[in-house]
Amino acid sequence: MKNKTVATWLTFIGGPLGLHRFYLRGAGDLLGWLLPLPTALGLYGIERVQQNGVDDPWSWVLIPLLGFTMAGCALTAIIYGLMTPEKWNARFNPSAPLDAAPGQTNWFTIGSIALALLVGTTVLMSSIAFSFQRYFEYQIEEARKISQ
Repeated sequence: MKNKTVATWLTFIGGPLGLHRFYLRGAGDLLGWLLPLPTALGLYGIERVQQNGVDDPWSWVLIPLLGFTMAGCALTAIIYGLMTPEKWNARFNPSAPLDAAPGQTNWFTIGSIALALLVGTTVLMSSIAFSFQRYFEYQIEEARKISQ
């Protein structure tokens, strides 16, 4: 039986590594195996910033991959947490009654939803701000080169 609270926390904490996909769909889930790729590329972007500085053009392409992956997983955690018990059990526990306990929402589920909303929003807005800031700074540098 797949527990909604466990799935919500796994999605929030281990989502960028695909842990929630493996919990809900098994080790054969292709998207679960692909989720670590943008996470790793984003972490590589952070490493490039530490080595080459903020002006590294690849870093402002790679870092948002991590942010968008984390924000997407936070949104998925919110969706799982807000799913009705009937819908949860119909989708992930088809042999159980529609009102079975693993699909019920409790305070731990609500806590994961609140944290996912807080962290997901922060990460998404930070990723967007970082991307646009770097893009506009690049445009200004190119305009200065043209005007000289």
